[in-house]
Amino acid sequence: MSLKGKKILVGVSGSIAAYKSALLVRLLVKADAWVRVVMTDSAKEFITPLTLGVLSKNPVLSTFTDPETGMWNNHVDLGLWADLMIVAPATAKTLSKCATGNCDDLLTAVYLSARCPVFFAPAMDVDMFLHPSTKQNMVILSSYGNHFIAPDHGELASGLVGDGRLAEPEKIIEEIASYFSLNALARGKRVLITAGPTVEAIDPVRFISNRSSGKMGYSLAEAFASAGAEVTLVSGPTNLKVLNKNITCISIESAEQMLKATSENFDNQDVIIFSAAVADYTPKNVAPQKIKKQGPEMTLELSKTSDIAGVLGSSKQPGQIVIGFALETENETENAVDKLIRKNLDYIILNSLNDAGAGFAHDTNKITVIDKEKKVQHFDLKSKDQVAQDILNIVLAKWSEA
Repeated sequence: MSLKGKKILVGVSGSIAAYKSALLVRLLVKADAWVRVVMTDSAKEFITPLTLGVLSKNPVLSTFTDPETGMWNNHVDLGLWADLMIVAPATAKTLSKCATGNCDDLLTAVYLSARCPVFFAPAMDVDMFLHPSTKQNMVILSSYGNHFIAPDHGELASGLVGDGRLAEPEKIIEEIASYFSLNALARGKRVLITAGPTVEAIDPVRFISNRSSGKMGYSLAEAFASAGAEVTLVSGPTNLKVLNKNITCISIESAEQMLKATSENFDNQDVIIFSAAVADYTPKNVAPQKIKKQGPEMTLELSKTSDIAGVLGSSKQPGQIVIGFALETENETENAVDKLIRKNLDYIILNSLNDAGAGFAHDTNKITVIDKEKKVQHFDLKSKDQVAQDILNIVLAKWSEA
């Protein structure tokens, strides 16, 4: 997709790599994008505002007021103007300030005001990039829905060799163009996602459930909705909230209620993602009153719940993409492939509880994606928002092929 007519806001922070911002701005303008530049004071030590102003064909801003006229540089207007904001280079300091909301300069104030997608292209020495505080700030920013363009590996200004080189401007342009191109495919698509645990009542007080937080399903809903899809989220009990206007949430408790809600919304969907942790068994008889503690033992009879993904997967229609999740502790790949085939899925997302940071109650996840041709893709441990973006990209690529 062309960048013609796209309004791109370029943020430049104080790194030796700021010299690459000139080529980035030039390439954006050459692609017929509208470009405005916001710099930090420290960035001016590496490249002049005049250079970026000439290349962008717009005045470069760095302060809340114009020092000559006293006019206010409205950070809110800048944040609303842009179709996309890219901070390149993004230093460790800038990442920290954006992650914590410490907006003591125009760049960070614009970031907090931006309603558009925001990309960060980090640039710093390898030890700074690998420091736990930097990694944590990147996880936090990703959890806010921001995107990262990974730095290159190579010789750094310090003379060390490692990750931390600002991605080349051509690569940044490619990532931005790809974002606009692929996300255009999601607009108007209908996506059904299940999330969270189910709650199976024993009596009016007690129930059977599991440790699912619902974070993965909610991250998926946000990723698809932010790309322009109309999302129906069928959610078991969680502490999470839906904010995106493109998400319609249907709250349920039991596996039976989840089956009913998904069945009613299944036929008209383009994508269905079963990410909920549905109970395999439910109490056979629910006591109408609280069960009193009597005797040393209690026997609870359980009945098998309906296999929601299996039931609906068998009625999949041409053109629909159906994705399931498999949380395994042993024979992970074999069990996942078995579910993929048995439930008539297009993809299965494998989690292993043997991987640290994956599974329930974490803000991170580590997945393996297997498609119906048995092709396997392994992904590193990432925030659940980043994992959701990876799954979105798989679906977008599938639509692009079609």
